[in-house]
Amino acid sequence: MKLFLDRRLRRACLFVWVLLTVLLIAANVRTYAQQTTAGGTPPVAATTPAPQPDPGGVNTGDRTNAANASSAAAFSADDLKKLSDAKDKPASNGDLLKVLDTVGQGHLGINIVWTLVTGFLVMFMQVGFAMVETGFCRAKNAAHTMMMNIMIYPIGMLGWWICGFALMFGSLASSKIGGPPSLGGLPTLNGHEFSIGGFGILGFNTPLMGANLYDAPIYVLFLFQLVFMDTAATIPTGAMAERWKFSAFLVYGLFISIIAYPVYGHLMWGGGGLASLGLLAKLGHGAVDFAGSSVVHAVGGIVGAAGICVLGPRVGKYDKDGKPRAIAAHHIPMAVIGALILAFGWFGFNPGSTLGAVGAGNIRIGVIAVNTALASAGGAISALWYMKQKTGKFDPGMTVNGFLAGLVAITAPSAFVASWGAVLIGLIAGVLCVVSCFFLEKKGLDDPVGAVSVHGVCGIFGLLSVGIFSDGTYGAGWNGVGTDKYLGVAGKGVTGLLYGDSSQIVAQLIAAVVCIVWSFSIAWLFFKAQHRIMGIRATDEQQLIGLDIAEMGVAAYPDFGQRSDHDREVAETIEPSTGR
Repeated sequence: MKLFLDRRLRRACLFVWVLLTVLLIAANVRTYAQQTTAGGTPPVAATTPAPQPDPGGVNTGDRTNAANASSAAAFSADDLKKLSDAKDKPASNGDLLKVLDTVGQGHLGINIVWTLVTGFLVMFMQVGFAMVETGFCRAKNAAHTMMMNIMIYPIGMLGWWICGFALMFGSLASSKIGGPPSLGGLPTLNGHEFSIGGFGILGFNTPLMGANLYDAPIYVLFLFQLVFMDTAATIPTGAMAERWKFSAFLVYGLFISIIAYPVYGHLMWGGGGLASLGLLAKLGHGAVDFAGSSVVHAVGGIVGAAGICVLGPRVGKYDKDGKPRAIAAHHIPMAVIGALILAFGWFGFNPGSTLGAVGAGNIRIGVIAVNTALASAGGAISALWYMKQKTGKFDPGMTVNGFLAGLVAITAPSAFVASWGAVLIGLIAGVLCVVSCFFLEKKGLDDPVGAVSVHGVCGIFGLLSVGIFSDGTYGAGWNGVGTDKYLGVAGKGVTGLLYGDSSQIVAQLIAAVVCIVWSFSIAWLFFKAQHRIMGIRATDEQQLIGLDIAEMGVAAYPDFGQRSDHDREVAETIEPSTGR
């Protein structure tokens, strides 16, 4: 009986489908017959050709697609007909203004899309950081390290939204430097700036991105700078890994996004005093950091260094004589993949810092991208070579760090140097990173991933490189300096020591000192106070067990043994209460 009903149901469905098909065909035939003329051909307007597909895209887009800022057509159908009828006559000023409005809207639209897409690339770098840091740590701390990498993003984001952005950029448009023309100048970033003797320290504007910050282009800048702040905030999660209490880390996320990062960021990018050194003291184009060697990387690395000083080394890192012990990374392939993801994201980091692809010399993005790639090559090769000379082995971990060091160092000068300068900067950074890693380790600074050397040391080197290698071909009018002429040459941009401007390196040195002093001192005070209030270091017992189990309650690799020979040796030989 059931089989019989199934057959009847299938036949009924088939009948309905056939009936609907016949009806649709009949309806189409009837419509065609109604549209057909007596001669049997459909009528076609004499002046309107039938639409044709355009697979090559060469005929798509014309005057009818021109839209003004309110998304309405810039020219109505009547306007277009009048213009077409009078195409051999001069256009009126009103017509030209409409065209210019439309072009301006298009330019800003392109710049906004460029800035957003490159910002998305920078956000993806968070994946790279997570993989590099986790790969360089031990398996028993993998979940803990990954958790820090994911949670710094939402916590930092909220701090940035609460007031971090307003403090850093709140007075940018009202400063002598002004807002970025590529995003329309952002005129409502016109808040008050706290300054001393004309030297801007910090901006103020509406918190929570409300009131006059509720502006579409400002929100674009907010997102782009958010992911830069997040990069800086992430760096200490590697430097302080494997012994940082998670609860203390959560509080830190607000500290760096609201205090540590915005203050120095305002000095350099928010129209503050360091950027104004060219106008105030005739020091080159003022302190220049194109994409953040110091603002992002050095701040993050130096904050991490201060945290290490307060936090202390991991249990078992140093023997009773203070000699460092090697603690092996648990997953080098993960770290390598993470480094490649970071390199990919860096094509958003550096070229995206033009904040546009149209006008204001923004075609320079091609040069910036190539310089970025070449510096990473130089860093990887020099680190590989140096480690081969030092140890007789091709060390993958240090090669990864050299690769990243080249990227960090080129971030500040990437727009201002020729390709040979990019390669040389990368080569120097690769060796500098390796030397710094060994030096800091001997001095008792236990950095599991080399973040202080990669980002802190090489970030400062990148900042100084602007004052040495910049060739003057880009950056005319940077920070309000040399809009018409610089060093007697029209259109000359940021120029370094090798190209005849000795004052630029002075501005860069001042910025480097301020970056180091501010970032280390404010972070050291914060971590000291936090340690007294709530403690920031996991206990020795928790470190021996692993922070995955001790703090997360889960193991990253539950099906595999996670205790290394090093862990067993440490557990047998050290006193847990000493932490050494």
